Amino acid sequence: MMIKPSSLNKNLIKEIALILIIKVIILIVIKNIWFDAPTIPKNFDHQVAERIMGSELKMKETR
Repeated sequence: MMIKPSSLNKNLIKEIALILIIKVIILIVIKNIWFDAPTIPKNFDHQVAERIMGSELKMKETR
């Protein structure tokens, strides 16, 4: 029994497409499970400024 090259190509294309679809679904599920929170906080600028400069109470200069 000999396999025709055209049927082999069709089967290979179907298998690769199925594997790619499964991988995309798995990646979407992983993203939704572990990366559902926003990465940038709401008051990002204010928090960064406080972290770099410190609060006004701590930054009193002595001369």
